[in-house]
Amino acid sequence: MPHPDQPRTTLGRRLAAGVPQKVLRDVWNRVRFGPGAPRSDERIYVAPCDVRYIHVTDGTVGKSMFRRRHSGMVRGGDWDLSRAPLPETRAARVIHDHFVRGMSWAETGIVDYHLEKIAEKGISEGARTLEEIMARYEDLDRVYEEAQRTGKLRPRSELPGHLRREYDGIYVHIARDGEVLRSGGGRNRFAIARVLKLPKIPAQLGIIHPEAVRAGVLTRLRQE
Repeated sequence: MPHPDQPRTTLGRRLAAGVPQKVLRDVWNRVRFGPGAPRSDERIYVAPCDVRYIHVTDGTVGKSMFRRRHSGMVRGGDWDLSRAPLPETRAARVIHDHFVRGMSWAETGIVDYHLEKIAEKGISEGARTLEEIMARYEDLDRVYEEAQRTGKLRPRSELPGHLRREYDGIYVHIARDGEVLRSGGGRNRFAIARVLKLPKIPAQLGIIHPEAVRAGVLTRLRQE
């Protein structure tokens, strides 16, 4: 389901996601790198417990210059050297408290956090009411139970509100050395995958360094 403040038509969502620009990017990538070139919003598979870094901008953890609209971009330079150790995020703490320590969602403090945001701004990560907050976390209960049972997370193509490829999935960039750099997006699912120590999970390709492309890193990351 699209965010309440996003366009609800398929065309509107595709424009908001930058699909026309991404199509041109895909063509240019193919010209440069051949049939195995990176594709925008492409699904790759990463080992969540092997992810050690987050991409940062100007040393600020949690801030990256690259958004989902940049997905599939091949960018040279030293952007991939701007990284920091993967931090313990609010999402990671809440997921651990709920699923490992057995605390209720309310006891983790996340419900009050969203209610405070709603009181201040009228909305918090798409939720406007307590009922919508609880529905969100009940969905996470189902995601966890299914992942625990099957040993995997479902790709975006199997989930409601799918737009294209792995768009809106767990978002990562690929450095020149093949290191996977987290960059926000899908933080709750990523935290669940790490708690369950899943071997591989689907992720949305963000930016990739040309050295990684030439080294064939995508060949490995495309394998489920």
